[in-house]
Amino acid sequence: MKKISVFAVGAVIATLLLSLSACADMTQRDKNTAIGAGVGAVGGAVLTGGGALGTVGGAAVGGVIGNQVGQ
Repeated sequence: MKKISVFAVGAVIATLLLSLSACADMTQRDKNTAIGAGVGAVGGAVLTGGGALGTVGGAAVGGVIGNQVGQ
């Protein structure tokens, strides 16, 4: 079980590093959309107790709101 925990932590760190480098060439609108989708996904997951439909729905709504901010 300990190996799985170590692997999971390593995978999360690698994913974070790759996702941060992917934002270098994004416009501000693209960044707002990505941030909105991330926050919406977390919010949807929390509100539905981790349900997939709530997470995806929250990401979609958050992405739309993030895209429209600052227009």
